[in-house]
Amino acid sequence: MTAPRNNPVGDLLRALTPQVLGALLRRYGRFDGCEDAVQEAVLAAATQWPVEGVPDNPRGWLVTVASRRLIDQVRSDRARREREAALAAEVVPADVPDTDDTLVLLFLCCHPTLTPASQTALTLRAVGGLTTAEIARAFLVPEATMAARISRAKQRIRAAGSEFRLPADAELAERLRVVLHVLYLIFNEGYTASSGADLDRADLAYEAIRLARLVHAQLPDDDEVTGLLALMLLTHARRAARTTATGDLVPLAEQDRSRWDRGLIDEGTELAKAALAGPALGPYQLQAAIAATHADAATAERTDWRQVAALYLILSRIAPNPMVTLNRAIAVAELDGPAAGLDLLSTLDDDGRMAAHHRLLSVRAHLLERSGDLAGAYDHYRRAARATASRAEQRYLESRAKRLKPRL
Repeated sequence: MTAPRNNPVGDLLRALTPQVLGALLRRYGRFDGCEDAVQEAVLAAATQWPVEGVPDNPRGWLVTVASRRLIDQVRSDRARREREAALAAEVVPADVPDTDDTLVLLFLCCHPTLTPASQTALTLRAVGGLTTAEIARAFLVPEATMAARISRAKQRIRAAGSEFRLPADAELAERLRVVLHVLYLIFNEGYTASSGADLDRADLAYEAIRLARLVHAQLPDDDEVTGLLALMLLTHARRAARTTATGDLVPLAEQDRSRWDRGLIDEGTELAKAALAGPALGPYQLQAAIAATHADAATAERTDWRQVAALYLILSRIAPNPMVTLNRAIAVAELDGPAAGLDLLSTLDDDGRMAAHHRLLSVRAHLLERSGDLAGAYDHYRRAARATASRAEQRYLESRAKRLKPRL
């Protein structure tokens, strides 16, 4: 259960959840039981605090409640009587050390005994606070499949008996790669929500940026860490201009760029430059460079599409991905016309993950409209609207189709 969005209690719970889980793991060391107990405590707080008020020590309240839930859980499990004796003897902590273990928790969730997919899913659940359904949509798999994957991951963490500490240097690089991917997914869900009435979920975006800053503070010389933070800042800088006063989506080309956050753009641009100065290029450095190119253009018409297309070409070679191809097609269409973009999109038609994806359908609709195929564009806009669970995107795509209908 995630904390409610867009309210002070929800924001507080989202920030405290990984800290409380870290505190319990340090004390009890049982990942699966601790995570379940923390989620129950968060649910209790989400119900009680708006009515009774936030306690003076909310972190201590959550740790106390979660500890009691964990002890009750162990007492009810007769197969773990030895563990019961040890845990039941523990005194529920009255004072909780003011330590943020979020970074340690991030690396624990990326334990080497887990598959990369399970590492990512578990971190999104335990640290990012995404629901199982949201994680399933991020991976394009059924919710039941993702629920089983998360459950198995928690069990394997427990069976591995790993210590709650940062990994040794030999493990750090590989587990960092997964940590960065997780933060990237959390930010994407925050910047463009996969479902619901609102276009974005600012709480998730802020949390992803907070965690990225934390990792960057620990690893300031890692160019991919720097690149990811730059990418988040440059992208989040557009947030105020992405919707109308009524919450309708405003595409990049039509945004009022005076509403972009110049402070975030300046910070992100400097970080992007620093990231590109390293000896090797990674996907986050390249995406940050693309975002910086967009941020540097005073108007949409002045965007350096040649540079954007070149960066996407490099990105497609070092980290091939259907979404990279999709974005590259947009840049190619700006340079060489919509037909060239549509040709590149056709390479995704046999990709089962993308065939009915609303982003592929919407980009194809846009390029068909530009090429003069209004009937094809109308059909694809409507199909894209049906394929997304985001009501803000649905409204935008339906409005594009409605605009075309009188001209058919």
